[in-house]
Amino acid sequence: MATFSSDTRPIIGRGPSLVARFILLAAASIGLMVADHRYDYLNHVRQVVSTGVYPIQWLVDAPFRVSRWATEGVVDRDQLRVENTRLATQLRDAKIDLQRLAALTEENRRLRELGDAASVVSGRRAIAQIMSVDLDPLRHRVLLNKGQSDGVFKGQPVLDAQGIFGQITQVGRYTSQAIMISDPEHSIPVRVNRSGLRTIAEGTGNLGKLNLPFLTGEADVKVGDLLIASGLGGVFPPGYPVAEISRVERNPADTFATVEAKPLARLDRDYEVVLLWYKAPVVEPAIDKAAQPAAASSSHAARAARSSASSSSFSVSSSVANAASSSAASAATSSSSVAKPTAATP
Repeated sequence: MATFSSDTRPIIGRGPSLVARFILLAAASIGLMVADHRYDYLNHVRQVVSTGVYPIQWLVDAPFRVSRWATEGVVDRDQLRVENTRLATQLRDAKIDLQRLAALTEENRRLRELGDAASVVSGRRAIAQIMSVDLDPLRHRVLLNKGQSDGVFKGQPVLDAQGIFGQITQVGRYTSQAIMISDPEHSIPVRVNRSGLRTIAEGTGNLGKLNLPFLTGEADVKVGDLLIASGLGGVFPPGYPVAEISRVERNPADTFATVEAKPLARLDRDYEVVLLWYKAPVVEPAIDKAAQPAAASSSHAARAARSSASSSSFSVSSSVANAASSSAASAATSSSSVAKPTAATP
């Protein structure tokens, strides 16, 4: 008859002790690490295990990824909306600043041109801005932001970076009006730079055309000649460019040629102009020192002659007055002697 043992220890617990198993497993681990480090035996095994475990890792991490994606998606959309608004505002401000920068660059270029152009003219000068333009197509007048308080005066020359613009016609306290050289009422004395021929350039009412009506058919002028201010009249500084000859027509039957010129000043595009305080030189006639004594003696003789003439005229006038008074007295005596008999005759 078979009998059963009364040992109640678990089956798993049977075998070597825990210490022995720990030592065995530790030795095996150290051996595997040494072998893997020196001979790289477990690399293939590691790749196979990693490939097999990856789906499990993906499934375990999937809920966390979904939660993170949902949270980040909502936050990112809000952040992107705010960031987009901020960037759009910055872009708009940058475009506005860029446009202003371009305008300032162009204004700086124009002011440099004006300064370089006016530097050839000695004397005081100031830059004025054009505030308005006369709407009448035949009146080429502009309003400037400089007036009597700035020292502007009537007849003052006005220039731009390319040539003569016009001159001041009316002066207010803080503003002034300038007439362009293309105005039909404006004329400017000019000189042909190539030949030195002097003439007058008149406005035609066309911003791109001046008329030179006083040039004969034999005048030495041709297309392309530069017209400069002659300085006659003392208004405009001499030598400053005015226009360029654009048309020359000579008709043998006419005394004068048809000559037209194009103004060099940008009359329809200027925003700033230069005001000049130009003073024409005063030329006094020379006096010969040797002729000064003769001139002094002649002046003394002239004064003596004038004094003698005045005294003689005074004596003549006195004698004439005496004669007139004596004749008047004799006439009165005769008239009284004649009147008495008439009165005595009844």
